[in-house]
Amino acid sequence: MTRTTLRFDVRAPEAAPVSTSEIVQATLAMASWADTHGFDGVSLSEHHGAEDGYLPSPVPMAAAVAARSKRLRISLSALLLPMYDPIKLAEDLILVDHISEGRVVTTAGTGYRLTEFEMFAVEHGQRFKILEEYVGVLLRAFSGEAFEWRGRQVRVTPASYTDPHPPLLMGGQSKTAARRAAHFGLPYQPANNDDEMNALYISECEANGHEPLLFPPGTGEMIWVAEDPERAWSQLGPYLLHDALTYAGWQPSWQQGSAMQSHATTLAEMEAEGLYKILTPDACVDYAEGLGSHGNLLLYPFCGGIPPDLAWQAVELFDAKVRPRLSAAAR
Repeated sequence: MTRTTLRFDVRAPEAAPVSTSEIVQATLAMASWADTHGFDGVSLSEHHGAEDGYLPSPVPMAAAVAARSKRLRISLSALLLPMYDPIKLAEDLILVDHISEGRVVTTAGTGYRLTEFEMFAVEHGQRFKILEEYVGVLLRAFSGEAFEWRGRQVRVTPASYTDPHPPLLMGGQSKTAARRAAHFGLPYQPANNDDEMNALYISECEANGHEPLLFPPGTGEMIWVAEDPERAWSQLGPYLLHDALTYAGWQPSWQQGSAMQSHATTLAEMEAEGLYKILTPDACVDYAEGLGSHGNLLLYPFCGGIPPDLAWQAVELFDAKVRPRLSAAAR
């Protein structure tokens, strides 16, 4: 059955007619509504020091969403692990695991923006070494055992809701990342679809005596539903372009392309590129059917600071004229 996920990052650019507080409250209200209207999950992203207020603290946001819902799967994708104290993070993730009753899933990533590493006094060139060290620390902390780390006497309590630890995945988009996930025996969520990399992860898991669990990233295409897509492009387009241009400006020359990387610089280029899709209900159903039975529709209601009234129009239309047809097709 096709899954439906809502992506949130609470951005409120200066040019957008909405405040951060309004976006945050609308996000929580929409997540609560989605929980009772058959949506499957929520995805929360993380960046720091962004001019538009991009979500810097996804863990407390996940706790808030969890407290407002009963069944939604809440994905932290990705949590920029080098920016955290892993001991304190272990405590926070355990508490969120209890609040959500196991519904919060964390994908561990490194980040890539130099300004973020400078902000947290983390050496950019050591980011993968730090990631590996911190994942190991998290897993030891989750165990509840007493241990020493960097001269600190550590014991993290209470035990997590989920046995043996809060759901933790490894992100990344390289062969090294695939090997790293296999080494720890953790599920792997690559940033792009690469058959060779995925096969490497599976073979390395088998070599290490671990059961592989692969979470493909999907197409990266983001969806809005409208009866009149042309009119919707005129309303939503400037916010979508802000999103595309911001991400493009953040991507360093050495960064491998991810599934969600746009190269568009104008609205016309965005529409032609197809990463940002505004579809009629019928076209959205056709698109979902093309993804297959295990596809995932990614809705991005407040992308680039889209005002709540326009965001609600898109998700409510999806709920009324798309989602029931997806459910019917699955029966």
